[in-house]
Amino acid sequence: MKDYFSLLLPLWVLIASTLACFFSPEVAQFKNALMPLIAFIMFAMGLTITAQDVLVSLRQPQALLIGVLLQFLLMPALAWLISTLLGLPEEIFIGMILAGAAPGGVSSNVLTYLAGGRVALSVSMTTVSTLVSIIMTPWITALYLQEVVDVDQSAMLISIAQMIVVPVLAGIIFKAALPKLATKALPVLPGIAVLGIAAAIGLVVALNANALTSLGIMTVSAVALHNLSGLVAGYTLARLMGQDTITARTIAIEVGAQNCGMASALAVKHFSALAAIPPTLLSIIQVITGTGLASYWSNRLTREPATENRLTNDS
Repeated sequence: MKDYFSLLLPLWVLIASTLACFFSPEVAQFKNALMPLIAFIMFAMGLTITAQDVLVSLRQPQALLIGVLLQFLLMPALAWLISTLLGLPEEIFIGMILAGAAPGGVSSNVLTYLAGGRVALSVSMTTVSTLVSIIMTPWITALYLQEVVDVDQSAMLISIAQMIVVPVLAGIIFKAALPKLATKALPVLPGIAVLGIAAAIGLVVALNANALTSLGIMTVSAVALHNLSGLVAGYTLARLMGQDTITARTIAIEVGAQNCGMASALAVKHFSALAAIPPTLLSIIQVITGTGLASYWSNRLTREPATENRLTNDS
């Protein structure tokens, strides 16, 4: 049975973004809550990871490797290419690179669930890319921005560890230490993830309310093109590399759905609120395109067995 609360993710994002626009001064006061909020979502993600997820990854190392490599090679390159071709302003360019260099987001697990994809594989790819991001995201960001701005890789590494890696590991340890309690929490984790994603997007929208109202069509087009290119290229390359359709759509969603909350938080902390605009826009656009694509695939393609087509897997 589908999780209809998660299915309405675009609606919750729209509501959060609208409220954030109307009450931006009040919401923006909670700026310092952005990193703890992302950390809490990552902790919840850690609670969903099981031994079964690890076994699935080991049985499909090629699919896992393809997804993670495309995440860190394809998406930053697409962000740089699109930004360069469109001649985006410096702050927007920085935001595009941050979005491209971010690991997969929790929303990819929700969207994969809705699409009837391999959820355990999606969770595994998100987990691996998240853990790898502590090194890869600062390095990739510095690589693509070396001629634009100095990047403090050490400071970014510490931020990512605090916000992403430590909470995920804490969730895994908590589940291992208190399995019964963690199992009781599993049914509500998709809802927590959805609300957390919506709240994080709303907070970043509030921080950029004035700038968002004056956005040019070029910026919106660049962000949308980045997302759509990632989805199409992710699916196409996965199929060319011999993956079946269900695995290919799982990889496509994982590659196309970035951890925009992390990218936005890094932008606000290490660059500027203006640099958070592309990840903010991307967080909204990828939910809309991802949900639409998930709905199409779930209706048109063969579904996976119910035991694999779940957001969480019991131990």
